[in-house]
Amino acid sequence: MSQRAFGKLLGVSATAVQLWERGDTVPDTDNLAKLAARSGYTLEEFLRLLDGKAVSEAPEINDIVKKIQFLPLGQVALIGRAVADRFAAAAEVSGD
Repeated sequence: MSQRAFGKLLGVSATAVQLWERGDTVPDTDNLAKLAARSGYTLEEFLRLLDGKAVSEAPEINDIVKKIQFLPLGQVALIGRAVADRFAAAAEVSGD
């Protein structure tokens, strides 16, 4: 992904992304939170990764699926909407 596309995804300039990559500046807390969310981590987990520390393992997908099977349909609909939004964002970034 280009610096420009990545910056657009986070709402910052390509120059900001370039400065982060070079280590000239660091993202502010809001952008760190966005980076963490886009990476599938909480901010705390993301900061641990940046410090080179271990992050606890994510729950197994089978456990998640089992739990979804017993949720009320309203909650399943919320999960479905989140999944659709995630796919739409990924398609937008990739240009599909």
